[in-house]
Amino acid sequence: MAQYYDYVLGVIPLVLVGVTSLLSIAGLDLTMAIPAGAGVAALIIGHALFVNMPTRPTANTADASQRANAE
Repeated sequence: MAQYYDYVLGVIPLVLVGVTSLLSIAGLDLTMAIPAGAGVAALIIGHALFVNMPTRPTANTADASQRANAE
């Protein structure tokens, strides 16, 4: 099953291409539309890294869950 970071990895290129093409179609020069699209993609990456941080299970929580399953 896909999780949050799988969706983030899929959304990054979609946002980069989508925002760039929308701004280009709207009349903005391509040299300005590409950095704008990259900025939005960078905001998504920043959200994934700093707002919704990836966490690793620690040894203590893994041991506790194994003990709970054994009982």
